[in-house]
Amino acid sequence: MARTSEAQVHPVDDVPRPTRLLAFGLQHVLAMYAGAVAVPLIVGGALGLGPAELAYLITADLLICGIATLIQCVGWWRFGARLPIMQGCTFAAVTPMVLIGQDGGLPAIYGSVIVCGIAIMLLAPVFGRLLRFFPPLVTGTVILIIGLSLLPVAGNWAAGGAGADDFGDPRHLALAGGVLLVILLVQRFGPGLLGRVAVLAGIAAGTAVSVPLGLTDFSGVADADWLGVSTPFHFGAPEFQLAAILSMLVVGLVCMTETTGDLIAVGELTGRRPDARRLADGLRADGFSTVLGGVFNTFPYTAYAQNVGLVALTRVRSRWVVAAAGALLVLLGLLPKLGAVVAAVPAPVLGGAGLVMFGSVAASGLRTLATVDFGGGAGAHRLTVVAVSVAVGLLPVGVPGIYERFPHGAQTLLDSGISAGCVTAITLNLLFHHLPRRTGTAPNGPDGPDARDVPEAPDSGPPARDVPAPDTPAPPADGTREPRDAAPRDAAAP
Repeated sequence: MARTSEAQVHPVDDVPRPTRLLAFGLQHVLAMYAGAVAVPLIVGGALGLGPAELAYLITADLLICGIATLIQCVGWWRFGARLPIMQGCTFAAVTPMVLIGQDGGLPAIYGSVIVCGIAIMLLAPVFGRLLRFFPPLVTGTVILIIGLSLLPVAGNWAAGGAGADDFGDPRHLALAGGVLLVILLVQRFGPGLLGRVAVLAGIAAGTAVSVPLGLTDFSGVADADWLGVSTPFHFGAPEFQLAAILSMLVVGLVCMTETTGDLIAVGELTGRRPDARRLADGLRADGFSTVLGGVFNTFPYTAYAQNVGLVALTRVRSRWVVAAAGALLVLLGLLPKLGAVVAAVPAPVLGGAGLVMFGSVAASGLRTLATVDFGGGAGAHRLTVVAVSVAVGLLPVGVPGIYERFPHGAQTLLDSGISAGCVTAITLNLLFHHLPRRTGTAPNGPDGPDARDVPEAPDSGPPARDVPAPDTPAPPADGTREPRDAAPRDAAAP
């Protein structure tokens, strides 16, 4: 019987009803808003910008965040992965941009950002061809590192926000705990749509409770302008300084690595694992958005792992939901008064939501690793890949200043736990599963893949140990165990 057109629509391409589209999209905006505005606040504050200039940086950032998200989700020609991916300013660029700005000001920052974006677009096809080096062993490890690396961010929010005078106040932690409890109860007992917007419900309830407790202030809404438009090169024509460009190119490589990990993570969650072309298209969108950032007075852009956690938690896989979030960000960038309303959500409220969202990312990584065979001799190698990669990825999270004496270029890579862990996982997977031990030796030992990974031949006639069956595919080097009746990766999940 022929399948209906509705059955042929992949969940990633499904368009929810307008009410659900708006509610789900608002969840994504609230999940990433604090991170999105943090980069312009940190850079602008370090460069001594006044309140009006800081406000301009924030509105410009929100506008380009929205445009970048629309390009990534909706796609145009060879730009955009067409997956539910939110875009935002990368934290990996904060330290280099502050150093560049202290020497050459904002024009030197924007000149290096423009060159960085062009370089990312040119390198995107090269990264796309590396997809075969991201088997489930690597992707599961990277997804696990993403989730674990983000948990301290949620912890800082729950305690009142890093640097807050009342950091760790029991009221903040109680509010975060209350938000977490509301999310869990709504997700468990909420009917239909309400269960899918549990994060939004928790944030709304927490914000309402914080008003009488004096933990939030909406007075800034009245002072905000109704309309604000970012114009190109507002702070002057870009300046192209060699040292600044080289520093920002390192940031570009870090962004590409992080975005690759996030695209693969979302692909696993949505049942649409990106191929080489889709990965290159996603990275190309990153580069184009970064060029826009340099032109419209903001900074480099990358995929936001925070929102990967929201996809994992809500199981809402539609890219049009995230596109709706991008449209909302465009509105926030054009209407500063609306942005002031969202900015009034207190940090502990976001912390309570972040705990469950980022934990969901880590759990998704464990689920991917569960498909890898850790038995036998080769299994010990796979355990080593996971163990060392997670350790390297969490080292800068647990010991923030461990690389502060390293050169700035090295700090840019190593201080990002996600990038450091991802590079480590790829390198160790190459070492153990792709490079032969000696000439004529298979990667997993003198007899090829570990015996546990080779399917047994049927008990009929003498075994042909050295001649594989013509229709039997070779087992993957990473030990992944695929079920015999598994649906294609691009098929819709039930």
